[in-house]
Amino acid sequence: MPSSDGRVTLERVEGVGVITIDRPGKLNALTLAMYEELGAAFAEVRDDPALGVAILTGAGDRAFCVGADLGESIPALASGRFDISEWDAAHQKHTRLEKPVIAAVNGLCLGGGFEIALSTELRIASASAQFALPETGVGVVPAGGTLVRLVRQIPYPWAMELMLLGTRIDAATALRYGIVNRVVPDAELQDAAFALAREVLTRSRTAVATVIRSVRELSALPLDDAFRREAELGQEAFMSADAREGLAAFAERRPPRFPSHAAGTIPPS
Repeated sequence: MPSSDGRVTLERVEGVGVITIDRPGKLNALTLAMYEELGAAFAEVRDDPALGVAILTGAGDRAFCVGADLGESIPALASGRFDISEWDAAHQKHTRLEKPVIAAVNGLCLGGGFEIALSTELRIASASAQFALPETGVGVVPAGGTLVRLVRQIPYPWAMELMLLGTRIDAATALRYGIVNRVVPDAELQDAAFALAREVLTRSRTAVATVIRSVRELSALPLDDAFRREAELGQEAFMSADAREGLAAFAERRPPRFPSHAAGTIPPS
């Protein structure tokens, strides 16, 4: 049973790391300790060669996560006892995790919870999910990566409405905006997330890691520099053991047996 203060857990299921924000009685609001645990869970997925993908979800069916427990975090921030940068690991700022994280969004996804979802690579929402960034209504801003990420992920007017007005949107609207990949019936959310995770596990770990690293790195470069760096990263992938096996398997009309699966490795950062 979870403690009364909540916790973040990591369960390993056949190559999938299932990270659960577990405080359902408080809509999975994150305590300061839980923020630390979430950052540690991401690091554990990164460092565990047996894991090729992660699923991030919330306990219960009412909420994915409604962000920080304001009763604890606001006094700590206001008194100077706490710096917001201490949440960087939980928000995947400066991350070195090059394995996909799938957000399985069940119910309310608000504030910092929405910000954490925006840090993931793939997102599935239950039909009842709702999304909002209410921060400006209480005099703060969504600074858990969202001021940087949201305008890079969806059209500017939609991003600004969400951040400025705190507009709450349903799952269908989140899909239309491009915030999530797909919406499924509530009862099918976990199965859909695992099906997507299993599909990821069939792919080359080397190639998957290279895609994630490239997207993060190249977006900050001028166009010509980005193309040059893309060629370097692409060349490394084409010369990898996984590429040799993948091309051989294609020619022989058989499923590939990627060396990166056996070794449980990804290329160094």
